[in-house]
This record gives sequence, C-alpha cells and structure tokens, in this order.
Amino acid sequence: MPSFTRRHALPPDVRSHLELRRGDRVIAAAEITGGWVVASRLALYVAPAGLPVQRRPWADVDRASLDPETETITVGWIDGTSQDLHLLDNRRPAFPRALRERVQSSVVHAETVVVPGGTQVRVALRRDEDGELFSQVIGQGRVNLADPAVAAVVDAAEARVRGAAGLPL
Repeated sequence: MPSFTRRHALPPDVRSHLELRRGDRVIAAAEITGGWVVASRLALYVAPAGLPVQRRPWADVDRASLDPETETITVGWIDGTSQDLHLLDNRRPAFPRALRERVQSSVVHAETVVVPGGTQVRVALRRDEDGELFSQVIGQGRVNLADPAVAAVVDAAEARVRGAAGLPL
C-alpha cells in the first residue's frame, strides 16, 4: 500500500505560533523565502523565521496576484502597502487557490467610482472575521474626503453598496 506524505506540511513550531481563533483552522500553507505563509478560514498569516507572526484578517487584503515566472505572490493591503511573498514551490497550487478564494469570499459587493480629480475609489461591502458586514472605501493614490464633491461621490457609492445588501447607511 503506498504511503502518502505531505512534503510541505506546516511545521509544528510554526503552527503553534499562529494563535488561531476558536473555530478557525488552517486551509493551506506554503513555504516562502525565510518562513511560511498560511491561509486560515479567518486570516492570512505570514510567519518569518525567528520573527513574530503577522496576522491580517481577510478584509485587510485588497488584492493579491501570483507571478508564475518569479513564483512571487504580491499581496496588496487596504492601507496601500504591498508585500511580496516568494514561494519556494509554486507547483503546489493549494495556497494560491486558497488565497484567492478567501479574499473573494470576504467581498460581498463592490463598486468602483471616479471622484473629482480623476482618482478611482472602490467601495466594498466586506465580511469581517465574525461574519458581520461592513463597508470599506479604498482609494488609489490620494483621495481627499474633506472635499465635499469627493465625499458626495463616495457617500453615494457607499449608500448604493450597502443598500444592495439591505444595510442602512
């Protein structure tokens, strides 16, 4: 009878530092340069060797992309920063697939609008770790919400997005 082993199973010492919340579980993990990256039901964990584990709920991920040539996943955070994660074995698609699925599942509805000045703003209805819905405004570049014309466009988009789910503004 053949024996099956998981070549890139998450090491126990890394798993022990994840501090998973009650009801959470690891979906997929991948070894990266200098550590591990882990997708759980509720959050994305980056566990660099010897450093504290970074835990970010899925609603903190704006976008993620995989460059198959460099085997690098670039995670764009909602604060406008990004993080490159170089996979050591890109032949195993479980982690990129889980990353995509978890980010998509956190977005319930989204609308992109152009505000005065030409900047794009995305207004999204997202699900937090407890399953509660909230609205999130993500701008590309500088967005001045103190400008009444900009605020009016963003507020209208937020009202439409929240209204689509039957939520009050």
